[in-house]
This record gives sequence, C-alpha cells and structure tokens, in this order.
Amino acid sequence: MKVFCLGAAGRISRESVLDLVQYSEFEKITIGDYNYEEALKVAQWLNDPRVDVVQIDVTKVEEAASIMQGYDVVMDGTQITLNGLSTECIAKAGCHGVNLNGFGEENQWAEYFRKAGKTCVPGFGMTPGTTQMMAMHLANQLDTVEEIYVSHGAFRPFAFSKSITETTTYEYDPNLESRVVYEDGEFIQVPPFARPREVELPKPYGKTTQYIIPHSETVTLAQALKEKGVRLIEVRGTWPMQNMNLVRGLYDYGILKNPKVKVGDTEIGLMTLIGDYLVNSQEGKSTSLYGYALHVEVVGTKAGEKKRGVLYHTHPASDGSVKGWEGLRAYTRNVGIPLAIAAEQLAKGKVEKTGILIPEEAFQPEEIFKELEKRGIYMHEKWEAAE
Repeated sequence: MKVFCLGAAGRISRESVLDLVQYSEFEKITIGDYNYEEALKVAQWLNDPRVDVVQIDVTKVEEAASIMQGYDVVMDGTQITLNGLSTECIAKAGCHGVNLNGFGEENQWAEYFRKAGKTCVPGFGMTPGTTQMMAMHLANQLDTVEEIYVSHGAFRPFAFSKSITETTTYEYDPNLESRVVYEDGEFIQVPPFARPREVELPKPYGKTTQYIIPHSETVTLAQALKEKGVRLIEVRGTWPMQNMNLVRGLYDYGILKNPKVKVGDTEIGLMTLIGDYLVNSQEGKSTSLYGYALHVEVVGTKAGEKKRGVLYHTHPASDGSVKGWEGLRAYTRNVGIPLAIAAEQLAKGKVEKTGILIPEEAFQPEEIFKELEKRGIYMHEKWEAAE
C-alpha cells in the first residue's frame, strides 16, 4: 500500500505521518508539500526508509493530480481554504482521500470519486471526525435520539502557524453562514459567542464556557440520525482563556470583519495585520496549558426510558512525563492521529461505499476507538437517567 501525505510539512499533519511510520502497514509514505525544504526536514526527523518527499502545488490541478496517481490514498493535511482544490486533485488522480476540515468545498467532486470506485471522507481529525464517532457510539445504543451536544476544548496557542490562525479567525467570522445549530428540522444561523454552555472537561482542563462553532458535525449528525428523530444538535468549542478573551475583544470592536486600514502607503485588512503579528510573536505562539478534550452528550430513549449518555476522551499528559507528547505536541498529535487511522482504513478497503461520505457513513466507532487506545488515547463512558 502507498499513501500520499499532502501538506505534511505542517505542524499537525507531520504528526499524522509519524503515526503512519509507527503503526501502519504502508510500504511507501510520500510527503508532498509546496514547502519542499520543510518537508525534507520532516522526512529527516522521521528517519524511515519508506518515507520520501516531493514538491507539489495544488493550485496546478492537473500537474498535482498526475503526481498523486498510483497511490492508494491521499491523506490531505492542507488548510481549509485549499480543500476545494486539494480534493479536486485527489478526485482527478483516482485515489481515496481524507482531510481534516470537512467544511463542504469537497462535495462538488463526489461524482469523480464514484466513477473511479473511490471514497473521500472530508473532516476526520479530533473534531470533526472523532466527535462523530463518539456521538454515533452513544446514539447506536438508543432507540430514539432527541438531543446531541458536541463540545471540545482545543488547548493550543492562538497562532502557532498561519493555517491555525486562519482557522481561529474563520470560526468567529461575524458573517459566517455555516455557524448553525440544528433545531426541529432546520439549520438556524447564529452569531459568534451564541448559546454559552458550561462543560466540565477532564483534568487538567476543568470547567469551561463554550460557544456554538461552525463545525460539520451539526450537518452530518442531522443526516446520520434523521431516522432516530433527532431534533436538536449543538456543537461548541473553546480555546485557552487568553485566546477566548482576545477573540471576544476582536469581535466586540469589529476587527474580525477585517476592515481595511492604511499603513504607510499600503492598504491591508486589520485582522490580517493582527494575525501576522500574532504568528510572529511569543504571545501568539505559546499558552500555559496544552492538549485536547472532547465531550459528547446524547439524550434519547431506550425501551421507553429517557437516558443521557456522555463520552469524553483523555490522552497522555503534556507535562513532559510521556515522551513525544510534550507541550504543543499534546495538541497536534491529538488532531493528527485520527487522520492517519482513517487513511489506513480507506487504503485497506474497510470502507465499502464510494463517493464523498460523511464520517458516520464511512467508519465504525469501535474500530476507531480501538486504534486510538493503541496510542494512549482513551474514551470514558457513562449513562444516567434523563428528565
């Protein structure tokens, strides 16, 4: 089996490649990135004979597709704004594909995948991705599903890379149409910082206030659980307190709208300017607590009784007590590992349907959890009567 790791010079998807080196059965693992020099550094860090490097530019679609041809699967770690183009490349190369983000730009290429007998699964990291597996694991134990609350805490700096800065500002864009909740059969757009809810995360994170975010779980779970009668889906998230305070201030003062300002003779977006500062500042690239915490709650009925199931996850500590999980890597490994697991499942033919699939259609939750456990990432489940 051969895997093409697109964008794997990045801080997150290089962790996906490390996971493939450590756990997968791939015979060839190619890192493809526009930043060839950084990709070479990643290959040297991995120090594995199966790993090689090529330069690729997904804006040159036909050329990029020809480079990808012959691989069993493309593991796409590119940023949100490139996912439409990157998926086009994968589709035209005739490979399976999976990416981290899943914001919908991929869907236009569904017919290409179907005709080639291939599968593409947009959005399979921690969230989205693992969170859908958690929700389905709980929902599959119920006869009917009424409410789903997906929550996560991403404990990482505001701007440890340009792509993560882009994600941060994207999710709180005041005009973003995809920031929705699902309620009584309709998707309802909400503003940034809507519907605050306190969520208790495992130690060391504790109680957090979380807000509605624009993630694909809202849409995919509504589709997957329509027959069980789901009427409410809310997806929330939070970052470290200092990040949330900064984003709140940027929102309150209208800066997230990225108004144009003049600096000397140059006109530039104010948020663009602030993002450039943060990605090059110590304050933007560090935080006091690192890691990831998923928390999913499903309410429904079983044999006529109303029940509430909660599933949350834990991972090795970021304090240096576990090698390879120190500091920021406790965050980046959490995100990158599920992507690697999904890529191997696709390459091994464990996903039977073709075309563009939502994670709920593609993967079995318990198989994903079993693989995560091998990496020291565990799920914790509890049930109680619900009012």
